[in-house]
Amino acid sequence: MFDLWCLHIPVADRTPFTDLVKLVETTVRLEYKRSPNRPIYLLGESIGGCLALAVAARNPDIDLVLILANPATSFGRSQVQLLTSLLDALPVTHFPALPNILSLSAGDPLRVVFDNAVKGLPLLDAARETIGDFTTFASSLLVLADILPKETFLWKLKMLKSASAYADSRLYAIKAQTLILCSGKDQLLPSQQEGERLRQLLPNCELRKFDDNGHFLFLEGSLDLVTIIKGTSYYRRGKYHDYASDFIPPSRDEANKIIESYSLFNFITSPVMLSTLEDGKIVKGLAGIPSEGPVLLVGNHMLLALDTVSLLSQMYTEQDIIVRGMAHPLMFRRRKRGRLPEVSSFDWLRVMGIFPVTATNLFKLFSSKSHVLLFPGGVREAFHRKGEEYKLFWPEQSEFVRIAARFGAKIIPFGSVGEDDLGQVVIDYDDLVKIPYLRSEIENLTNEAVQLRAGVGGEVENQQVYPPGILPKVPGRFYYYFGKPIETDGRKQELKDKDKSQELYLEVKTEVERCIAYLKEKRESDPYRSILTRSLYQATHAPTSDIPTFEI
Repeated sequence: MFDLWCLHIPVADRTPFTDLVKLVETTVRLEYKRSPNRPIYLLGESIGGCLALAVAARNPDIDLVLILANPATSFGRSQVQLLTSLLDALPVTHFPALPNILSLSAGDPLRVVFDNAVKGLPLLDAARETIGDFTTFASSLLVLADILPKETFLWKLKMLKSASAYADSRLYAIKAQTLILCSGKDQLLPSQQEGERLRQLLPNCELRKFDDNGHFLFLEGSLDLVTIIKGTSYYRRGKYHDYASDFIPPSRDEANKIIESYSLFNFITSPVMLSTLEDGKIVKGLAGIPSEGPVLLVGNHMLLALDTVSLLSQMYTEQDIIVRGMAHPLMFRRRKRGRLPEVSSFDWLRVMGIFPVTATNLFKLFSSKSHVLLFPGGVREAFHRKGEEYKLFWPEQSEFVRIAARFGAKIIPFGSVGEDDLGQVVIDYDDLVKIPYLRSEIENLTNEAVQLRAGVGGEVENQQVYPPGILPKVPGRFYYYFGKPIETDGRKQELKDKDKSQELYLEVKTEVERCIAYLKEKRESDPYRSILTRSLYQATHAPTSDIPTFEI
């Protein structure tokens, strides 16, 4: 993903902070001159964060992306600054470096390693017991070598003070795109409070919190920086992030971790996947989904978009297909901060390939022969009212047919059911808006999100975001049925005609409704529709065995 350059400061080096800034600045300018159209990333941890900010402040016209882990700009508001005079007065024999300093700076795994080392246990064995990663262990030795000498430690503290003051006084000049990573168990610096402060001050800044990590974020094995960069959509090769050309598919490990994190949900819903072969035969599984794109999957949204998790997971595990889901802008940006879930809640979806719903993005993804997932009903279906389960709220006019035909994309209508087997909406938007306070809160929630389809008319325009009151049920099962692919290849000229395009659009919608009706009828004969019968089946068979369903 990157050409990597590393700034190494030897333990005995005493270069002042301002000279380090000039050193990095010279390197950045040379690289910018060599490749002026490529962004330059500055990744800085602690004092390195101050260094990156200082360089960005002095070079506002260079395209920089800052990734700052627990930046030390909060040094002046930390307890560490009080140590300087105290440590200066202590003799070397009383210097409390290993047990006292490292216990503050490390997260839980490293802290146990260092504590065991102080107690006389072999450091390597201790590291193996708690970290199990020799690379992390080797990195921790560098920290030890850097911190143990008293003179070096005092020099670092003094440099932290000057670096913090220098960077903090120049925040107003920073224009660079910035991502701040802050730890919840950083006992050296108030990193989470500092992250919030910087997010308010910097013009193009996002924040990600790691509540269980310590100060040395990059020495802790649980953190994967590549996944973070992809999940925040901060990876780009040009001036702006391109959701098509800058997308890097998740690694097998990344995808498996994401899918595993939703294993309980998939266990509860035990999704059944049905697809249709070219000859019209319905089969269990996803064999009817073409392996080559471009392919457009068009279907209905269940309540709160609960259908997305299972669909993306099954497509990947069964067919090794990364489906690029078109998503509402609220999963990427907000008009303002409020009570909606943080944008970081959707990072895993961005790693798996979701992108903001725009015609331009759809054009680019069809150009790259991707599998694209579209829910025309969008927010209106995901936040439906009582009694509206499985009712389609699609725009009156075709929004996707002609662009699909331009690239010869196969359109696969599908239906999904099962939300009413998890819970029932008992309090909806119509109930909540009768209460003035709640009506105001719903308006605030809706205004936080960037609005789509304003002025298109019809129910699909009503995109109020609200928390429905749901009465839980004994969990049932999710069902997905993918109809026969509709070919658009060779129909480009035909579908330029608005009437023909509208005719195909209505055909797709009718097919989605047919798939929904088929599933609602067939699930009645599924002996394993309830989680109780499924649990009994798994108890008498292998835990990973495939649970049967209705006869096709």
